Amino acid sequence: MTPYIRLFAAFAVASLPLVSVSSAQDHPMTPPGMTHEQHMALMKQHGQTAMGFDQDKATHHFTLTTNGGTIQVTVVDPADQLTHDEIQTHLREIAAAFGRGDFEKPLLTHGEVPPGVSEMQRHKDEITYTYEGLEKGGVVRIATSNAEALNAIHDFLQYQIREHVTGDPMPVQQ
Repeated sequence: MTPYIRLFAAFAVASLPLVSVSSAQDHPMTPPGMTHEQHMALMKQHGQTAMGFDQDKATHHFTLTTNGGTIQVTVVDPADQLTHDEIQTHLREIAAAFGRGDFEKPLLTHGEVPPGVSEMQRHKDEITYTYEGLEKGGVVRIATSNAEALNAIHDFLQYQIREHVTGDPMPVQQ
């Protein structure tokens, strides 16, 4: 992690409001007095910084598969070439970073380490991350044959489904 990224990460995390794990609101990490909508707006703001594109101009989807899963991001407007290119750049970076065990961008986006990350880092040599460009964006395919790594990938993707409120199915897709 470069000194600039370290500084940015420290600032981003420090600028997050303090959170309460026992909050009974929609999101378990939403601070008291913050609505779910405010939490989502903050996540979008941090996501735009970490991912490099306007979150309202893209759609995220996460799929759990029998050997891992996928992270897919597409443009809302097919004519939006700028966002399309930014999505592809981001997903290429994500595939490379995750392959090195670097999960800094999800931390910056969500203000917390998502479930499964520590296990995915521990098993980084047993997980593959493959980027593929799509007409409307891109996809990162995540695969492993290690059972512990697979559970961690599924935990990570289910967290993403909840956080991004994608409505994607939580069970494994064949």
